[in-house]
Amino acid sequence: MRVRTAAVLAAPAVLLLAAFFVLPLAAVAHDAFAGGGAFARVLAMPAFWPSLAGSAVLTVVASLLSVTVGVAVALHLSRLPERARTLASFVIALPLTFSGLIVAYGFILAYGRAGFFTQLLAFAGFDAAMLGKALFTPVGLAFASSYYLIPRVVMALLPVFVNFDPAQLAAAESLGATRAQALAQVMLPQVAAPIAGSACLIAAVVFGAYGTALALVGTQLRILPLQLYSLVSETGSDFPAAAALALLITAACSSIMAAGEWFGSRHERHL
Repeated sequence: MRVRTAAVLAAPAVLLLAAFFVLPLAAVAHDAFAGGGAFARVLAMPAFWPSLAGSAVLTVVASLLSVTVGVAVALHLSRLPERARTLASFVIALPLTFSGLIVAYGFILAYGRAGFFTQLLAFAGFDAAMLGKALFTPVGLAFASSYYLIPRVVMALLPVFVNFDPAQLAAAESLGATRAQALAQVMLPQVAAPIAGSACLIAAVVFGAYGTALALVGTQLRILPLQLYSLVSETGSDFPAAAALALLITAACSSIMAAGEWFGSRHERHL
């Protein structure tokens, strides 16, 4: 009876997973493996390796920036009174409701070649052309992507810091540890797994995302999702190669997520 109840409760989730993940993935895999050397053609494309390098730079920079800022913000919010923390969390989560087009347009207006902040820096003596061009590079896209990645980190880590008992830090300091030593040796081991999980989550998100990049730079920036978009959208495209590239991106994102889960489970076993 218990097994039957569990099966009935799990059935909707299983059906959704099959309809919206397994079947589409199977169709893409069929096109890729039936395409006669589709993976070899993808690897031989002149734009593949520069796009892979661009995606790697984008992922690393966006992850480091978002996790660094997100951890600091979440730690600060955890020390606020509950009402102030709730209000601040609501404001921080607002960027998650905006589409990639709105985010890209806002950054162009603010940091583009004729953007408000670009012109302010030009008045201060900086090169406006160089600053405006920087937005349309993998590092600039990482800066723009952090707008909606940082709230993800904050929302994921805020409960962790709220539930952390600060008395542990006070006890460590009373025994002679400095504030930095207490944070590194008492707090960090307990929050390392959630931080790593958040880093891997946003790394997977930014590695496979294309909406903000497409709205910001079109298909001019060399990253893998935009290369995939070009293969799909161009007339007479090599669809088996597009399917193969889609599988490679999916495998990379899944590997990043798996690395986060592995680190989290390994860390929990050693605590």
